Amino acid sequence: MTSTAKFLVLMMLGLSACVPASTQAKKTENDSPVAQVRNDKSWEYGPFVNFGNGIGGNRSHYWFFAAGGQVGKILTPPVHAGILSGQFEFGANIMPFWQAYTPAAGERTFEFQGQTYTYPFGGGTFTGASITPVIFRWNFLTRSPRIQPWFQGAGGLIYTTHKFPPDILVEKGTPGGTSVWNFSPQGGVGIHYFTRPKRSIDLGVNAIHISSASLGDRNPGVNALWQIQLGYTYWK
Repeated sequence: MTSTAKFLVLMMLGLSACVPASTQAKKTENDSPVAQVRNDKSWEYGPFVNFGNGIGGNRSHYWFFAAGGQVGKILTPPVHAGILSGQFEFGANIMPFWQAYTPAAGERTFEFQGQTYTYPFGGGTFTGASITPVIFRWNFLTRSPRIQPWFQGAGGLIYTTHKFPPDILVEKGTPGGTSVWNFSPQGGVGIHYFTRPKRSIDLGVNAIHISSASLGDRNPGVNALWQIQLGYTYWK
């Protein structure tokens, strides 16, 4: 075999070795739902439900349930910063169904300057709606083809048909000095688990503070220590 023929055979063998590796790398990237979403800087949207519990004093007897929908858009390419490497996403959600379950209305006893006072106090189920127009989310870079972890900070607004949280009742049995409008600053962590390309089941845990920012005469606030969010997301 001439030297030219040997050279051609070696070059063909080299190419045959390289092509499968390149094809395999491309195939692996294309087979990863997480990588597809990351590379496309995708939109996400889908329904979710929330369930949570308050803390501190009688707040531990407050329970919350809500249902709604969320939308988000990945805005940046991957940013490399060691273990914090990831992508920035901006989102929002709306919960047309929002409820708080508190102890039933009745009498409450208070002490003030050594004196004991008994007042009628509100309670029961409070119904309303909530919107969170600002969600700043950081999606961590991951080698997993199916799991996308994230953390976020957000701010929202809650409206209830009766003043929340429950308070001392005033004339005609109406709630006292709290407000039908409350703010809900929050932060949390979670994951998307991709069941197939562009489809994921989502699990998140948020810590939330509910406060009227003194829109009413009193602002006792509610700390929802934890709120579990379960959703299903479509990616586009």
